[in-house]
Amino acid sequence: MNDTILISHEPATGEELWRGPVSDVDAAVSAARRAWAPWAARPLTERIAVLRAFANTVRRDAETFADLIAREAGKPLWEARSEVDAVVARVDIAVQAYAERTGKKKFDAGVGSSAAVRHKPHGVMAVIGPFTFPADLPCGHIVPALIAGNAVVFKPSEKTPAVGEALVAAFHGAGVPADVIQCVIGGPEEGKALVVHPGTDGVLFTGSAQAGIAINRKLAANPGKIVALEMGGNNPIVVTDTPKLADAAAIIVQSAFATTGQRCTSARRLIVKESVYDALMVELVPLARKLMVGDPLGEPQPFMGPVIDNDTAERMMESFVALLTGGGRALLHMRRSLPDLPFLSPGIIDVTDVPDRPDIELFGPLLQVIRVPDLDTAIAEANNTRFGLSAALIGGSPEDYGRFWANIRAGIINWNASTNGATAKAPFGGIGLSGNHRPTAYYAADNSAYPVASTEMDQPRATIMVGLRP
Repeated sequence: MNDTILISHEPATGEELWRGPVSDVDAAVSAARRAWAPWAARPLTERIAVLRAFANTVRRDAETFADLIAREAGKPLWEARSEVDAVVARVDIAVQAYAERTGKKKFDAGVGSSAAVRHKPHGVMAVIGPFTFPADLPCGHIVPALIAGNAVVFKPSEKTPAVGEALVAAFHGAGVPADVIQCVIGGPEEGKALVVHPGTDGVLFTGSAQAGIAINRKLAANPGKIVALEMGGNNPIVVTDTPKLADAAAIIVQSAFATTGQRCTSARRLIVKESVYDALMVELVPLARKLMVGDPLGEPQPFMGPVIDNDTAERMMESFVALLTGGGRALLHMRRSLPDLPFLSPGIIDVTDVPDRPDIELFGPLLQVIRVPDLDTAIAEANNTRFGLSAALIGGSPEDYGRFWANIRAGIINWNASTNGATAKAPFGGIGLSGNHRPTAYYAADNSAYPVASTEMDQPRATIMVGLRP
């Protein structure tokens, strides 16, 4: 038995929220291996009914869930409530996606035979979740995996274990057997053990590029284990000619500073055509300065809560200073109002004259601005990254957007909408350091079951027509 204790604190107060023992990964995987076959043998309609009951459980306890997410992840309550709504919506979307993406097909194969395509679950799936959306993003993997007939061992982020534990309790309360969905509490070591465990048949991961690359390396010699990586981004938002600069500024603020800039789809780089730069900054900087930063449960509700912890706050402040030192020009200074708590105000810095701008994901409320002469240069600058998750164009004509869409390397490309604008009814993922071409959301069904091709006859019928001695 592991005697190590994990403790979770509220970012907004520093107070202890939850504590519990670190889990035994071997025991969890062994239990899941015993449980998955009976679960897979249950009719699909029964599995779906249980998952619908889970959605009803979350809907019934929505305020309790939202309060817990707000406290542990530091999200404003209004945003935590929207996350709970997204969890509920996941089930119907996953049911529809499973029917469409993995539906049974049967067709004539000639000479009295038929051919069929059906799908089988992989077995035991390891799901590793982030702290950013500690309920919704894991459910984007868990719900499709359970519908397909897999067992799931879920390791929530060590920063949000209370939400992970509550989520799994809701699955159990709805009727998913205890060993079919389990919560493994722990840190990076438990995550590594789960990834390489010989008893897991797949790894469904959402998190940083560094962790995703490490997973990919660990499993490079194990092609039989499916790996879906949804990682971060150095996401560009491009602004070209538009008369609606106030609307453009609002979209930029939503893209860069929603969830305190801690979304994988958050805009990190604002690439602006020179001709609209001055007028856009007149709208953008005052709007960002007005954003309320405060207690997630406070009234009136803030736009932003804290970042997840003090280490993150310190790294973000260091990054802001480093960009200034390297030649950046502050348009809006990032500030830390309380030295012992991770509250940061939005920061905007013009980095046009910074040589060798770092191609990293600055995971917080910091927006870098780059001036360019025209749209083609903007597209080239937007693609100047190893990441490829999300990109957006504001302004321009349909022809401009067509050129932008055709040339941008990203898995999510939007026009006159936030970089965060992605519906669960579409695939969600990226390329490069942002993902491995196995998107989540609607396409998560593809990662949860594998296709099996069959040729079938009701009786054996065959003859050898050539090559036989008389």
